[in-house]
Amino acid sequence: MIPGLDGLRAIAFLLVFAFHTDYLEFGWVGVQLFFVLSGFLITSILVKMKQDLPPQQYFVKFYGRRLLRIFPLYYFYLLLMLGLTVYLASIGFKPGVMKLFQTQLPYALGYIYNFHYASLEYRHLYFLVHFWSLSVEEQFYVFWPLLIILTPEKMRKWVFVGIIFLGPLFRVLVTVAYQFPPLPFLNELPSMGLYPLTLTHIDAFGVGAFIACFPIPKAKSQLIGLTFLLPITAFLWQFLVSGAAGSLGSLGFQFIMPLGYQYTWGYLALNYYFAVLVYAVAREGLFAEHLENRVLKYLGKISYGLYVYHNGAIWFANRIRDVGIDGDAAKPLSALLAFAASLLLAVLTYQLIEKPFLGLKDRYFPVSKREAR
Repeated sequence: MIPGLDGLRAIAFLLVFAFHTDYLEFGWVGVQLFFVLSGFLITSILVKMKQDLPPQQYFVKFYGRRLLRIFPLYYFYLLLMLGLTVYLASIGFKPGVMKLFQTQLPYALGYIYNFHYASLEYRHLYFLVHFWSLSVEEQFYVFWPLLIILTPEKMRKWVFVGIIFLGPLFRVLVTVAYQFPPLPFLNELPSMGLYPLTLTHIDAFGVGAFIACFPIPKAKSQLIGLTFLLPITAFLWQFLVSGAAGSLGSLGFQFIMPLGYQYTWGYLALNYYFAVLVYAVAREGLFAEHLENRVLKYLGKISYGLYVYHNGAIWFANRIRDVGIDGDAAKPLSALLAFAASLLLAVLTYQLIEKPFLGLKDRYFPVSKREAR
């Protein structure tokens, strides 16, 4: 693993966790960082596999290794929650919530939860709402190997650039479609209907892929400049379209960026910022000493489990309010309980489920060390 990237994964999770526990309004962008990291790492792996393997082995080994990495924990969580919700419903504990999980479960089983999340019929469910992003990731894994193997090396840069601009183009086209008779299958709010769709985030994967193969000039200087320029631009945009700059905690990027069609360009701006960050860390060693901190590095290693469990843990931790614990103490206590539960479950299942299956990758789908990075 490239030094610093586990630390970045940990930061991405902590951002999302802080958002879902209502401590960091800007934290939702942690998902964008996850997407950019995926584009960077998966493209790096696939380009090396394409160079070293015949097509059949290229596909078999990539999909085999991904299956062993992703499926065991994913389906373990769904099975665990199914059993738990059936039991809790049987004793009359929040039966509506438990029934809703069982109703929405098929979408998660088929990795199409993002389409359900985008639809008019969606109802919020802590246990599964974050699975929209896992569905987007899995859909990316399905078609990206085909794109890489079919793209000649000399055309790679332009294909990636085209994919980067496909994201905002898609968002604009769907927004235009919303101006006509309502789309019968998407949320009535364009920014919400678009948010969970895979093509909405294709520019995140595209910029990640670009920095896997091509340099970014003066990445550190760009990162410093963008750190100040992006919030200023976003606050100014919100002020011009609404007469108010918005809350400071959003840094100008409110969740789903609904004001003044900010979502049409806002995702690209955030994705490019994170691409510069990932490039500066991976290629130039920026923040390496801090990101290689043992705690951050370990949290990054188990970040998949942390992400899978955290929203369900938050829902159960929030039940302390049902037993009379309220007031100023409830919010930090429930957040602490949720983090502790997520951490405990992630550590246990990393050792008992993820690690044994990860050990099978090199047994059944071996690749060279440089391809496995």
